[in-house]
Amino acid sequence: MTIRVLLADDQALLRSAFRVLVDSEPDMEVVGEASDGLEAVRMTKEQRADVVLMDIRMPGTDGLAATRMISADPDLAGVRVVILTTFEVDDYVVQSLRAGASGFLGKGSEPEELLNAIRIAAGGQALLSPAATTGLISRFLAQEDPADDDRDPARGERLDSLTVREREVLVQVAGGHSNDEIAERLEVSPLTVKTHVNRAMAKLGARDRAQLVVIAYESGLVRPRVE
Repeated sequence: MTIRVLLADDQALLRSAFRVLVDSEPDMEVVGEASDGLEAVRMTKEQRADVVLMDIRMPGTDGLAATRMISADPDLAGVRVVILTTFEVDDYVVQSLRAGASGFLGKGSEPEELLNAIRIAAGGQALLSPAATTGLISRFLAQEDPADDDRDPARGERLDSLTVREREVLVQVAGGHSNDEIAERLEVSPLTVKTHVNRAMAKLGARDRAQLVVIAYESGLVRPRVE
C-alpha cells in the first residue's frame, strides 16, 4: 500500500526538498502541499492523506492548531501527524503530543530518519526523535498546564477499566519500548502485547501509542523521573 503524504510548511523550498525525497520512495507519494494550517486541514480531507508532515510555525493557523483540528475530526481518525520543528528541546514536545500528533522530528534530521518517521507514523507507532528522551517528555507532561482546556480529568478514572496486564503494558509503552521489547520484558509474545496495546487504546480513547504516553503521565500511572 502506498503511503499518501501531505506536506505542510510555509517555506516552498523546504516543501520542494521534502517532495523530491518522499516521491523517490516506491511505497509513498506526496499528494499535496500546504503553506498554512487551515490549508493543511482542508487538503488532508480532500487528498485523503495518511500522514501529514506539519511545520509548527506557519502564518495564520499554526501547525499545532491544525493538528488539533485534524485529531478532533472523526472523518480523519486514520490520519497521522508528524510535527516538524527546528527546536527539539522545548515544550513543543508535549504540545505536539497533546495536540494529537504521533510524534515529532527535527528539521535537521537525516533523510532516512524522515522517511522512517513517515513509515512509523503510518503504522500507528509513536515517533520520538533521538533528542526527545523519555525523561524530557515526562517532565513536561507532568507539569500543570492551566491553559490546556482539552485535558480530561476522567482519564485517571478510565484507567480502572484496564486489566492488570494492560496497565503493565501501558507503563512499558510510556517508557518508549517497542512491542518486541515489551514482550521480552513481560515474557509474552509480541502479538499478545499488540492485543493489549490495542485494547488499552480502545478503552482510553487514544488515537495511537503517542496518546497512550500522554495518558499514562497525565493520569499519574507513570511518574516523571527525578534526576
